[in-house]
Amino acid sequence: MTDALAIDNEILSRATIDLAGVREEISKIIVGQKEVIDGVIICLIAGGHVLLEGVPGLGKTTLLRTLARVLDLRYSRIQFTPDLMPGDIVGSMVMESDEHGHKNLRFQPGPVFANLVLADEINRATPKTQSALLEAMQERTVTSGTTTYSLDAPFLVMATQNPIEMEGTYPLPEAQLDRFLMKILVTYPSRQDLSRIVDVTTRGNEIELRQVMNRSQIADLRTICKHIVVAPHVQDYAIELVMATQPGTPSAAEVTKRYIRYGSSPRGAQALIECGRVLALMRGRLHLSIDDVAEVAPAVLRHRIILNFDAHADGETAETILQKILDGITART
Repeated sequence: MTDALAIDNEILSRATIDLAGVREEISKIIVGQKEVIDGVIICLIAGGHVLLEGVPGLGKTTLLRTLARVLDLRYSRIQFTPDLMPGDIVGSMVMESDEHGHKNLRFQPGPVFANLVLADEINRATPKTQSALLEAMQERTVTSGTTTYSLDAPFLVMATQNPIEMEGTYPLPEAQLDRFLMKILVTYPSRQDLSRIVDVTTRGNEIELRQVMNRSQIADLRTICKHIVVAPHVQDYAIELVMATQPGTPSAAEVTKRYIRYGSSPRGAQALIECGRVLALMRGRLHLSIDDVAEVAPAVLRHRIILNFDAHADGETAETILQKILDGITART
């Protein structure tokens, strides 16, 4: 589709229409939550993973299951519990006998061998089990004994965590959080959206969904995104934004010096560009803009900064601090 490197208006228009179609089909099931839907699609096309945080009952599980139907992808769900073992995720060796009674070992793939994997309440599992999933996320492979198995592309892990139940949980370390492309906050629906949710879910009729894309078309979209033009000043904006979150550096913002203990790693700058490119494609453009970067910045950076005690004492959050940093940089550009 894009072997010639030149992307004409027809290809751009087709890609934008397909992405809009995916959002439209998901919206038949998931009412409201536009930012959440867009964020998950962006992570899928950008080749990253997403962490969703929100109270139960806001449609996080339904979102990924619906996305699998619309894109004709294999879906699996892993309910994380304290007794979950790594083998329950990646798979394990099982003993089996042939017709002659000879015994041999065979690898039985776990639920991680899917295109869309829901890691429900990931912070309820032990660090050892969390690490097993995060290794698969990073390497896109699973090793059992001396054999390495590749995970099929596309591969997206959508992990969820409940912000209100902290007893008996194992919060993800910052180094592991950094491996998620985005962290998206799932909020309560508005009165209008809640009314629509009740109408849709209590009607009893099956909602028909059409398949908009397949694995091959997703791969084509990823190729197109690699050709989205990033102008030097836009890249500089993304870099300045990340460096402004790093205390102890000349580029640190004043709010950073006061409230941030550790800032974003270089992965933050990479994620801003990759996610911004997908957003630009959604908007029908082949160039990345500063507005694209600024729009994805909160979801990309909120889990990459660690606040100090003064921030908590003064009632500051990652959201308020990032907004002040964004406002300060935008005013100078």
